Amino acid sequence: MRALIIGASGGIGAALVARLAADGGEVIGLSRSVDGLDLTNEATIERVLGALTGEFDRIVVATGALELDGIGPEKSLRGVNSAAVMRQFALNAVGPALVLKHCVRLLPKSRPCQFAALSARVGSIGDNALGGWYSYRAAKAALNQLIHTAAIELARSHPQSVVVALHPGHVETALSLKYGGNLPAVSTAQAAENLLAVLDALAPTQSGGFFDYAGKPITW
Repeated sequence: MRALIIGASGGIGAALVARLAADGGEVIGLSRSVDGLDLTNEATIERVLGALTGEFDRIVVATGALELDGIGPEKSLRGVNSAAVMRQFALNAVGPALVLKHCVRLLPKSRPCQFAALSARVGSIGDNALGGWYSYRAAKAALNQLIHTAAIELARSHPQSVVVALHPGHVETALSLKYGGNLPAVSTAQAAENLLAVLDALAPTQSGGFFDYAGKPITW
């Protein structure tokens, strides 16, 4: 299996690269810090991904941020700031969609292939009972819609494709631990293993869905 991991310098991204490499597959990892792939700048996405050749069986966008420019999730409407909202959307919603836009040519049409982007359960509108975190919730909800819509389109040109949004759960990364309260966390290695197991089990009929680390569907 040939895989491409976007966000390879992050905790989950690096763990995905390590796990896939350990399984004997060919894996390419890309990041902003090493390769200049900035998800908020389409020109860099086009340049970096445009240099890739061949086809990839699995592409995972493991990017995202809860805290941007020192601004964390809002606790109330008083904390909503237009610039912060747009920054969240640019990185957490538009960025992965642009990656998919420039990765379609790298996905095989005649055999199974997968594209997954890391989302978050807090992006579920139906599962929101606590409120707060306006920008991050809205950006992840937008990402879910973008992924769902793209899955419908790719099903026509890539009938064996699986295009999904995945919730990795509470993972032992700095920001996740900072905002996760007392929730139990898993290691990045375990998170990577969970996510890959979910992808291994998904079928094209489930393309366009939103799934958690155990493979269970999450309500929109």
